[in-house]
Amino acid sequence: MKPISIMLSALALSMASSAVMADSSGLPHVTNLLNISPATSLPNISPMNSDLANRGAYIARTADCMACHREDYSGGVAIETPIGNIYSTNITPSQRYGIGNYTENDFRKALQKGRAPTHQLYPAMPYPSYHGMADAEISALFAYFQTVPPVEEAPEKITKLPFPLNIRTLMLAWNVINVPSTENRAGLTQTQQRGEYLVNNLEHCGTCHTPRNLTQGLDKKKYLSGAPLGKWYAPNITPDNDSGIGRWSENDIVTYLRTGMLDKRAYAGGPMAEAVAHSTRYLSDEDLSAVAAYLKVVPILKTDDYVIPVDTSRLPNPVSSSITYNLIEQKDYLAKAKATINSNAGANNNASNSSKALYLSACGSCHGVDGYAQPDARYASIVGLSSIRRVKPDALINVIAYGAKGALNTAPKMPGFEKELSHAQIASITNYVRINFGGLQTSDVSAADVKRILK
Repeated sequence: MKPISIMLSALALSMASSAVMADSSGLPHVTNLLNISPATSLPNISPMNSDLANRGAYIARTADCMACHREDYSGGVAIETPIGNIYSTNITPSQRYGIGNYTENDFRKALQKGRAPTHQLYPAMPYPSYHGMADAEISALFAYFQTVPPVEEAPEKITKLPFPLNIRTLMLAWNVINVPSTENRAGLTQTQQRGEYLVNNLEHCGTCHTPRNLTQGLDKKKYLSGAPLGKWYAPNITPDNDSGIGRWSENDIVTYLRTGMLDKRAYAGGPMAEAVAHSTRYLSDEDLSAVAAYLKVVPILKTDDYVIPVDTSRLPNPVSSSITYNLIEQKDYLAKAKATINSNAGANNNASNSSKALYLSACGSCHGVDGYAQPDARYASIVGLSSIRRVKPDALINVIAYGAKGALNTAPKMPGFEKELSHAQIASITNYVRINFGGLQTSDVSAADVKRILK
């Protein structure tokens, strides 16, 4: 259940093929539990549970429940919306604070219709997508939640929206218009059908990557073409070559969903990092391949926020063959570079020096003097990333201002510089990074652009 911006809206490259398989119902079943590689095994699967409950544990990962309800399902995560925060609830089997009194039918209604026993849910819980979940998978998921340790306390914060949005019955009219959020297509292969089910329903990718219509439901005519997401922007993931992921192979998609990164092209941050961390890196090879196969055949949609093709001849070479891995060498080089820039403060190329000085001061110690970072320490290389080669610099500016968390728990969290740097300084770093590490010939982001984007 990925965070969404509208109310009405890892490094292992494979999972052990014996871990997750499918039976004739299409449900994954889990075998060989004690032999799963620790790097890719599901943390919430237990050999003490029934096969049905362990199927549900896998479904909980594919449905990304943890992103909103936390790893222990205790809730309390703020989901940002234009009219206020919606807070996720406790979904452990606590009879007082969670869903311990739910019957399986209650559980099914909540997932498919957004209807709890006592009230209507807001679509921040993506029931418009879960509407298409198979009943057998809901049964398995319900069995799994009976095995979750109950958290006997309510989340610290609860949803309090202003009148009339606090009248939850208004959602009934909204549901008539916007549920289900997608329709199945004809002519797909069996693998593509499985991918469609994962993308449209369980993983609910469209919740973030699809623009909204006037009623704030998904705009089906612009399915997966990209949409604003609070401080982030979920990009176009249709197979358009310029603005989407048309140049990605199916293997590229699988690698990105498994690891959260694609060398010199993409690095997952923000809500997508959460999706990888909690969900997609745990999917079976078969399911990730199905997702990739489906994303290659969704209708192509071109947007104006296209990615400028990477010019590898303009990308920087490492300062030395060892500096990317040698912290002492990089520290010494960083100190010398800063000293050189300071001594040339009055030179004609002062503007260029100023941009470089800002980058080295704010970014260089983590991302490296040459942009290649420190991979052994899990700092991200930013050389060639598509987010810095987009025509619109919004994504890069937001990351500099607000920071980002990577897809893996071992990756350091990038701090935000909104309060430390002026709009002009953020613009200067943005231009420096786009030209020097994105390979762009020019970049003219201004302080006014930064102010507009952050606002």
